[in-house]
Amino acid sequence: MQRRKLGRSGLELAPIVLGTNVFGWNVDEKTSFALLEAFVDAGFNALDTADTYSRWVPGHKGGESETIIGNWLKQSGKRDRVLIFTKVGEDMGEGRSLKKDYILRECEASLRRLQTDRIDLYQTHFDDEVTPVEETMAAYDALIKAGKVRAAGASNVSPERLKASLAASKQLGLARYEALQPLYNLSDRNEFETGYAALCREEAIGVIPYYGLAAGFLTGKYRSPADADKNPARGGRLKKYLDARGARILKALDEVAARHDALPAQIALAWLIGRVSAPIVSATNLRQLGEIMRAPQIKLTAEDFVTLDAAGA
Repeated sequence: MQRRKLGRSGLELAPIVLGTNVFGWNVDEKTSFALLEAFVDAGFNALDTADTYSRWVPGHKGGESETIIGNWLKQSGKRDRVLIFTKVGEDMGEGRSLKKDYILRECEASLRRLQTDRIDLYQTHFDDEVTPVEETMAAYDALIKAGKVRAAGASNVSPERLKASLAASKQLGLARYEALQPLYNLSDRNEFETGYAALCREEAIGVIPYYGLAAGFLTGKYRSPADADKNPARGGRLKKYLDARGARILKALDEVAARHDALPAQIALAWLIGRVSAPIVSATNLRQLGEIMRAPQIKLTAEDFVTLDAAGA
């Protein structure tokens, strides 16, 4: 499978990243192992997690997803076949923080849970917006020099703080952010395209967006508020897409999917694959994963992109 370069990091990944926020939440360890095996055996190689997954579940304290991945790495012996992406900065009981000592401490905790000696991409999950960017980038630089992290990335960071971080890295000779993990999909386009896309192109920053299927909206399974109500976990998020624009997007997905004998979700992912380094997508069972993994095989035409771009404009 063709690999893509992630920024200037030296990391090369297949066109889809497996999101593992569901591990330890609504997917148990046995099913998680099966999903990981199928994903890697199909030629894909990048896994995305975070220290806080799945802290939102009653009785959980965070680290559940990393722990399952670590157990799989130990059992499978496939550490050298995968890239591990995890995150730091979200509240693990002390509030959000990007202070240097906090990042260094949380990295050690993630390494223990993952049962590995290195994190391939260590990402700012949420910006605390108060720690000087110089201090945060110095932490990542120290971890990279120590061999515990191969590259740094950012997720929920404003364009202004991202630019400031890049400037600080350049000025001080520190490691920089090599990847951005933004909210971006066929429906949620404006924030990334107006605030980040040009900067990522100019700075050669890799892009690995989350919510590639817009919380499930782009699967085409939810076409009315009644459909959304059938999914208590996602219903609230889904309803914001169920307007006239959303209907146009689903119609375009249906049209392009028919041309390729594909599912709307596969077309939505193929659209992203044509625009970014690799979208992050999660699955809760092998059937869903199989459908997702077909997306890179779909080669959209110029006409397809015009149809999809116009619908979401």
